[in-house]
Amino acid sequence: MVDEVKQLILEQTRKLHRDRAAGEQGFVPGVTPILPSGAVLDEDDRTALVEQALEMRIASGAAALRFERLFARAIGVRKAHLTNSGSAANLLAVASLGAPELGERRLRAGDEVITVAASFPTTVNPLLQHGLVPVFVDVDLRTYNTTLDRIEAALTPKTRAVMMAHTMGNPFPVAEIAQLCRDRGLFLVEDNCDAVLATYQGRVTGTFGDYSTVSFYPAHHLTMGEGGCVLTDSLELARIVESMRDWGRDCWCEPGQDNKCLKRFEYQLGDLPYGYDHKYIFSHVGYNLKTTDIQAALGLSQLTKIADFVDARRRNWQRLREGLDGVPGLILPEATPGSDPSWFGFVITLTEDAGFHRREMVDFLQSRKIGTRLLFAGNLIRQPAYRDAVYRVSGELTNSDIITERTFWIGVYPGVTAEMIDYMVESIKEFAQRRA
Repeated sequence: MVDEVKQLILEQTRKLHRDRAAGEQGFVPGVTPILPSGAVLDEDDRTALVEQALEMRIASGAAALRFERLFARAIGVRKAHLTNSGSAANLLAVASLGAPELGERRLRAGDEVITVAASFPTTVNPLLQHGLVPVFVDVDLRTYNTTLDRIEAALTPKTRAVMMAHTMGNPFPVAEIAQLCRDRGLFLVEDNCDAVLATYQGRVTGTFGDYSTVSFYPAHHLTMGEGGCVLTDSLELARIVESMRDWGRDCWCEPGQDNKCLKRFEYQLGDLPYGYDHKYIFSHVGYNLKTTDIQAALGLSQLTKIADFVDARRRNWQRLREGLDGVPGLILPEATPGSDPSWFGFVITLTEDAGFHRREMVDFLQSRKIGTRLLFAGNLIRQPAYRDAVYRVSGELTNSDIITERTFWIGVYPGVTAEMIDYMVESIKEFAQRRA
């Protein structure tokens, strides 16, 4: 009887989703909002959430573990650990690199970490929160990523790591930078939040560094609503991440599991008495950054569609690129040589002599219900949050300032249709040609 009731609820859940979808109006130019980003959710996603809720699996458990295994396999690394956000994933990656187990390699307060100035804050915030010194370098326009020569020029004896994002899903030259890090004994953290399944020189991003991080916020390639992940090929680093994510505990038993090590009451660690319960021994100053099985259930459903999502992003980006080619006043984006990006958005920078300002174009697009976003924080050191922060700048940040003043992006996520793309192209052309 219970199973019959459950199946009835799930069938009605699917019907609810289909009924709502059937009632949605088709695209009406200038009336239907074209969002810059968003989640694409189908009846399988809705049903997965409801089914997990019916089972009352409200903490991290079997679904989270299954997602970790499947996602690690999809990216091509040995270990993945879910977190409650992409920001938490970055925090966890940085925190774990200061663990005592890493010996002389560990990061300590005052060490320098090279990153880019034109970024999202959560790539940089964990550095400052751990007393590390961000060293900001500039990026190229068109790719919106930095270059190997800029990284090399920023190196000093204090440099201990490189941490930065593949901007807007476009890979930075990660193979060359990873080799530099290996040669110099530096850690490399790839913020892969915008670039899931992008490739560089035929290899998936997120597999080059010591760590990579991912976000499952609705704007990203697949969603859990909230959520993130830390991935690594290193079993040593994975063990530290797991401990620090789970309160800093030394025990590695999964939820609901006891005595996996077969000596739960036989440890002598720290100044604790012999036999202190291993489930309550803490070897790191950690956090609780876990996700839930309800979120993981949505992630598992979304993961089955990730290849289609990425294909749609690439297809939409290419249609925009071809449609806007040659429009006066615009600097159009380009893929990093040797890469196949997994695009997060379509970035546009206005030329200095465009004849109009970013605000004017953005206002015009908004009037046509075309959503826009700036390239995140622009030049971070111009943000009020970093006014008193300790950092260093290597070289000039000319392009980061241009991004702050003249750059914005529009959507390519899978919810954007070809009809919407063509309307965006038509609108941008109309505005630019009218003002040229």
